[in-house]
Amino acid sequence: MSVLKSRPVLRWLVPVTAVATVIGGGAALGTFAAQAEPSLPPRTAAQLLVDLQTSRLEGLSGTVVQRADLGLPPLAGLVGGDGLTGLLTGTHTLRVWHSGPDRQRVALVDTLGEHDVVRNGRDVWAWNSRANTATHRTLPEGAAGAETPQLPVTPGEAADRALAAIGPSTEVSVGRSATVAGRDAYELVLAPRDAASLVHQVRIAIDARQHVPLRFEVFADGSDKPAFEMAFTQVSYARPDADQFTFNPPPGVKVTEETAGRQPADEHGKRRADGGRPDVRTVGESWATVVVARLDGAPDKAAATPGRPGAGSAGDGPTDGPAALLGALPKVSGDWGSGRLLTGKLFSVLLTDDGRLIAGAVTPERLYEVARG
Repeated sequence: MSVLKSRPVLRWLVPVTAVATVIGGGAALGTFAAQAEPSLPPRTAAQLLVDLQTSRLEGLSGTVVQRADLGLPPLAGLVGGDGLTGLLTGTHTLRVWHSGPDRQRVALVDTLGEHDVVRNGRDVWAWNSRANTATHRTLPEGAAGAETPQLPVTPGEAADRALAAIGPSTEVSVGRSATVAGRDAYELVLAPRDAASLVHQVRIAIDARQHVPLRFEVFADGSDKPAFEMAFTQVSYARPDADQFTFNPPPGVKVTEETAGRQPADEHGKRRADGGRPDVRTVGESWATVVVARLDGAPDKAAATPGRPGAGSAGDGPTDGPAALLGALPKVSGDWGSGRLLTGKLFSVLLTDDGRLIAGAVTPERLYEVARG
C-alpha cells in the first residue's frame, strides 16, 4: 500500500477524459540543471518515508515542467497531437493549483491552444480552447479523488504511484541532496530488484521542510539521463484564492454534460483497478507487473482487412490510421505465437496475432513468458 494513501493533498484529481493543462509549449533544457548540493541534516530512507506520510499541507500552487524521452520509434502519428499522448514526448510546462481534497486545477497552454481541468467541490470542468468545447461532470456525493481516474501531472502524484511499488522487490536508499525550485530537498531513491524491469531507478526529491515531492525522475537501464522527469520550477505553499477554481465557459463554447459513473465493485465491494472489464487482467506484481488485455481483433488481421482506413502494410497502401501504425511495428514470433512489438526505454508492448495486448515496464522476454503462459 502506498504511504501516500492517507494524503489526499497529493492525489490531484484529473479526469482521464481531459488532458492535463499547460502554460507554455516548452521550457529551457537547463531547467533541471544540477545545482550545488545543500547541506542538510542526515535522514534515513525510513525517516523520509515517514516524512511523506505525516506531512500536512493547506495549499499549493506552482509551475511544473515535464520532459519525456521514452525512446519511442519514429512512427508518424503514434504520439503527439492534441491529447494525452502528447505528454509522452518532448517538454511541457504545466501550472497547478491545489486547495484541499476537492479543489484542484491544472492548466496547459501550448502554441495550439489551452486546456484546463478544474475541480471545485463536486463540479469538474475540462476546457479545450482549440476545439472551443468544454465538458462538465457532477461527482457523486462524497466522491474522493481515488474514485476517479487520475493522471500523474505533478511530482507528488507520480511519487504516489512509485511508492505503491515499495516492497521486497525494491531497494530503498537516500541519494544526494538537491535544490529544486529554490527549495532544499532530500532525495529518495527506489531501485527495482527484478532484472526483468526496465526501470533502473526512480529518484524523488522531497522538500526538506514541507516534505512534499518537488521532483520525480525515472532512469532506464543503461542510461544516466532521465527517460521521464517532472519537477517544480516555482512553488508556493500559500492556499490559492477560491477564484482560481471557478470556471465560467467562455462565450460560444459548446458545453457537454457528462455522467460521473463509478467503477463496478467486486463481491467484497472493492473497486476493480481494470474498471470492471473482464477482458483485462494483470500478471506479476510490483515493478514486473504486466497488463494483459483482449482486443477486438488481431493486429495483422486489422492491418490486412481490405476497405478499412489505414489498411495495408507499412510500405503498401494508406499510411494513416491505427492499423497502418501497427503494421509498421517489428514482427516477432516464438513458441508463444507471433505478433508485433513496440519497445521504449521504459516499457514494452506486445500485440499478438491472436488478439492480445500485453504490456509492462519490463523486457520483451518477460512479455513472451506471459504470452506463452
